[in-house]
Amino acid sequence: MRELRVIDSSDPRALFEPLHEALFADGPALLPRPGGAKISATAPKEVDDDVTLVIETSGTTGAPKRVALGAQALVASAEAALAELGSPGQWLLVLPAHYIAGIQVITRALVEGKTPVVLHPEPFSTLAMVSHYDELIAAAQGKSLYTAIVPAQLTRILDDQVLMPRLGDMMRSFEAILVGGQLIPEALRQRAQDEGFRIIRTYGSSETAGGCVWDQRPIGDVKATEIDGRLAIAGSVLATGYLENPARTAASFIEREGTLWYLSDDAGEVDSDGLVHVHGRLDDVMVSGGVKVSLGQIEKIIHQHFDAPDAIVVAAEHELWGHVPVVVTSALINLEELRSVMGSELGPEARPDRIHHLAHLPLLPSGKPDRLALAQLVKQARV
Repeated sequence: MRELRVIDSSDPRALFEPLHEALFADGPALLPRPGGAKISATAPKEVDDDVTLVIETSGTTGAPKRVALGAQALVASAEAALAELGSPGQWLLVLPAHYIAGIQVITRALVEGKTPVVLHPEPFSTLAMVSHYDELIAAAQGKSLYTAIVPAQLTRILDDQVLMPRLGDMMRSFEAILVGGQLIPEALRQRAQDEGFRIIRTYGSSETAGGCVWDQRPIGDVKATEIDGRLAIAGSVLATGYLENPARTAASFIEREGTLWYLSDDAGEVDSDGLVHVHGRLDDVMVSGGVKVSLGQIEKIIHQHFDAPDAIVVAAEHELWGHVPVVVTSALINLEELRSVMGSELGPEARPDRIHHLAHLPLLPSGKPDRLALAQLVKQARV
């Protein structure tokens, strides 16, 4: 067995040396958690010898899980990313370090014998980003600049750089900006591209040691396929399973013809050109009037037809239909036009019942929309 050490990730710099020791020198396994008085509460004292890192996540739907990752998976993911980028560089960390995307920014830097410039422990802000620009340039010593963000952060950056030209200059100086964590609306991607930002769309999860599909193509030795309507991932980046949860591990990691596959919670497919298409989470399906409706598909249509990059769709109870889709957004959308488009694209059951406007959508610490909070807000608004 191997000691499991809980690390306060509020300041990601506290992770640099312990993570290096865990990856390359058989140091204790790590469980990064944001600070608190009971930071070690509920954490096991030991893990199996092949576990290097434990990532705790409740995702966006509230089902808690502890993903156990080995050094091989973490390093394989980092090396695949660096090979894809093609040149060594300096990373800027703006994501929380208790999420896999933040950990992988640190790991990529460590694999290259460096450490990232860290935005935290400050909360994310575009002003904080700009304040670290000179430090980033100095640390790079003429090498390429890289960072990783989520779509909500990209939206804020695009909005703020209008009045902060140096922010725009900073973003254009990155050789690659990895954007993942959720589906990127096409309008947002196009807007970033028009500004000269070099965006790479990534797909992955804690179970795949982070982003393993870039711009719809698997990287490194990763393979993707569809199994019973679910996207499945194989390769050296896979986690060892879920800590202290063998039943969940057995259900999510399956062997087919000698290959171990991780069955994701996403519906999707891989086309004849090898491009990975994510259709939405399997658990975002609601039933309205006896018909199954994908909330993710509704969101995708909204992003295609309306200028509402932050639009999220949640299911709300309805006396007649059981459940109906409700759109939450800060954008102004005409409900009748929205219902007309959705009816023609996905059928009458997919037509949103109403639009709930918020100045700012609540976010998880990872920067993803807090869907549970949004669903509760919609429910309370009807009481």
